[in-house]
Amino acid sequence: MAVSADCRISLSAPSCLRGSSGLTRHIKLGTFCNGELMGKKLNLSQLRSSSTNLSKKKIQMSLTSVAGETKVQETESEKRDPRTVASIILGASMGVYVFKKEILLNLLRWRFPTANDFGSEIIPFSAKEFYVNAYLFNDYWEDIGTIRSFFEANLALTEHPPAFSFYDAAKPIYTSRRNLPPSKIDGSKLIDSIISHGSFLTNCLVEHSIVGIRSRIGSNVQLKDTVMLGADFYETEAEVASLLAEGKVPIGIGENTKIKECIIDKNARVGKNVIIANSEGVQEADRSSDGFYIRSGITVILKNSVIRDGAVI
Repeated sequence: MAVSADCRISLSAPSCLRGSSGLTRHIKLGTFCNGELMGKKLNLSQLRSSSTNLSKKKIQMSLTSVAGETKVQETESEKRDPRTVASIILGASMGVYVFKKEILLNLLRWRFPTANDFGSEIIPFSAKEFYVNAYLFNDYWEDIGTIRSFFEANLALTEHPPAFSFYDAAKPIYTSRRNLPPSKIDGSKLIDSIISHGSFLTNCLVEHSIVGIRSRIGSNVQLKDTVMLGADFYETEAEVASLLAEGKVPIGIGENTKIKECIIDKNARVGKNVIIANSEGVQEADRSSDGFYIRSGITVILKNSVIRDGAVI
């Protein structure tokens, strides 16, 4: 396998790298990214003068202390009491690190052979001995490591204008090619929403929502403040008719269903006349046996789950 001298690796745990000698052998400068982050590219040409770099964004609740322009003094992984930093705006590590290979291997194999985290173990101690440089990143960045942050980051893409744009010709975004046809929308009303390829929407209302690939939304469905991830495959019209005749639920959302503030994972089957609204305002619930759970007030319909006709969540 050919490996570029400058390589971006989406592994955030040091333990993943210790056994990757075949990969790291040809790398001079490595970029290590947290897979839960959404953000624009870093300009690596600005980072090559130091032993270690970490990207950081200015937000409230400091996690990284920086001296002068970019020299890192110290880091801490725990959140501070908001009362003690209410008037301070410093930097939070974005979990993106650039190392020189020799320094990285030294740290992983000899200095910290049992360390399992860059942010809380390796970086803080490295800052005391090596020149650790911080790249101040002021563009779009979101940590989507929680259900609430994932939900809000996705729905924010429907805003006008969005904080992050997929339509910037100077910074194109490439998705996996699935060779799907355009979506077919019949008699439906769409408000502030994004509809992905290969979907079928029939006489429905979709408001402030994301609709993923191969989604099927039936007649008189109301979808609001929802992230629907779509499906991995299609069911034919004959298969859908057969399932309905047997009293079963096809992939997608059945007619007359109302859904609000929800994440619908892939291949979920939501029946007819269902209401998903969390009207009681439940914040946390584990109902995986029923095909869903609730996190931070957001209902999450599990992958491949079935929500029967007439259910109320």
